[in-house]
Amino acid sequence: MKKIVAILCILLSYASMSAQDTYTVNGETLELKTEIDGNLDLLWTIVDGKYRYFVRTQNNTILELKNTKGVNNKYQEEYKTTLDNVMEDYGLSTDKVKLTLGSLKDFIDMYNSTSDVSYQTQLKKNKLELRLGVFGGITNNPFVPNPDNLKSPVFGTELEVITNAEKPIHSGFLQLRQVLKNDDLEYTSTEFSLGYRWRAINISNLSIYGNVKFATLNFSKVTVATEDDVIEESDTSFNAPFIFGLGADYKVGNGYITFGFNQLFALDLDTNDNFPTDFTLGYKFTL
Repeated sequence: MKKIVAILCILLSYASMSAQDTYTVNGETLELKTEIDGNLDLLWTIVDGKYRYFVRTQNNTILELKNTKGVNNKYQEEYKTTLDNVMEDYGLSTDKVKLTLGSLKDFIDMYNSTSDVSYQTQLKKNKLELRLGVFGGITNNPFVPNPDNLKSPVFGTELEVITNAEKPIHSGFLQLRQVLKNDDLEYTSTEFSLGYRWRAINISNLSIYGNVKFATLNFSKVTVATEDDVIEESDTSFNAPFIFGLGADYKVGNGYITFGFNQLFALDLDTNDNFPTDFTLGYKFTL
């Protein structure tokens, strides 16, 4: 199961790459993403694990920004000369510009703002926002002894902390999850958990992500019938189990329909030979 999830996560990471356009630069065909669009455009891609950056002028000439090593392994910083050559003289110095996406974005955005009074900055300062959700579904309690693989109702609520970026990747969440007893499985639990979410696919109105719960506080109760008596046992436990799962959000209006395939495996818990069957459906909205 762990190998399957690992393969799935790898496939999702490839699918998560932003949409790119095809260009031919010096006879080389490349898929480039436009990061800044103005009098001077900034484009970039990753080839063989290395970032490559390009600028596009107003006459659609695309030039690569390079920083090769010369004698004594000293970097030549050719990209600064390229930027100086394609920019008009607006008193902007390239001395402190680094060949990184963040530094190039800041500099080219500043140049576009200086050279075009109608240009609107494309640098966004993201802020944190809260999303509140509710969900319900079924679970076979994969980390609890359940020889007959019985299913129980589950419901809960979640508070997610995320940035207001157009396509956010990372978020954290605080979740309350309640499992009700099945007629044939006298087990209930109330779980508080802290977790992290990484969006592997983030397109249009749909995002698909992986979850990990790294801390849980669980209050559980089980009733066991013996020949002589009925015994009710309660337990309180705090763990760092690193429980992994998958989920998806689909934007509808001002909120999101959510789907979860939860508790696929954990680093510190045993699934008791039952394939995880833990599905939830819910809705969350921005506070």
